[in-house]
Amino acid sequence: MAESREGRMATRRTRVGMLADLEAERLELADVLDTLGPCEWAADSLCPAWTVHELVAHLTLSNRSPVMATVLAMVRARGDFDRVEADAARERARCYSPAELVDQLRETAGLDRKFPLAGTLDPLVDILVHGQDIVRPLGRSRVMPVERVVPALEQVWKSPFLGLSKRFAEIRFVATDAGWSRGEGAHELRGRAGELLLVSTGRPAGLAELHGPALADVSARLTPA
Repeated sequence: MAESREGRMATRRTRVGMLADLEAERLELADVLDTLGPCEWAADSLCPAWTVHELVAHLTLSNRSPVMATVLAMVRARGDFDRVEADAARERARCYSPAELVDQLRETAGLDRKFPLAGTLDPLVDILVHGQDIVRPLGRSRVMPVERVVPALEQVWKSPFLGLSKRFAEIRFVATDAGWSRGEGAHELRGRAGELLLVSTGRPAGLAELHGPALADVSARLTPA
């Protein structure tokens, strides 16, 4: 009985979901980053206006950002969290070399810490998606294990901040490599779970390997007005 209580206490102390998978993803990405040349570090990522260097800097901040400093920065930015994140990442990229950032990514790969407002699986979503943001423009590939992607998909689809049920109203997302689907409607977007995760988080790059009657509609909804 005592052992069971200790197990429950350990679970309550865990702030990051699927921590072992998150650590593995970070370490695997760090191995890829070790192989990049200077031109690749300076290249644009899939994130608009962010270089690979800046995006890796952002990833090192995910379990390092002081809460109060972030809150104050948001006040100065009038609540624009995206701007706060971008400014912090660019400043960190100016301060640290690529090799230093890779070391930092490894150092805290298994740290059970996240920003207080983030969901328990948000760190896993970030590393999965940003890993693709980094490698795809460089012509490289990186496997996204379906057993990690499906919980990440669940996380983004239930997020009130993303509002996917409204953004993709009347469209059903169906993973062909997993028993997963979300959304309502007769029109379907079908393909591998990893590509659906990219589209769900606003990356048109994921559309290339998807199919179904909703493909054109989803593409239009991802295109800025």
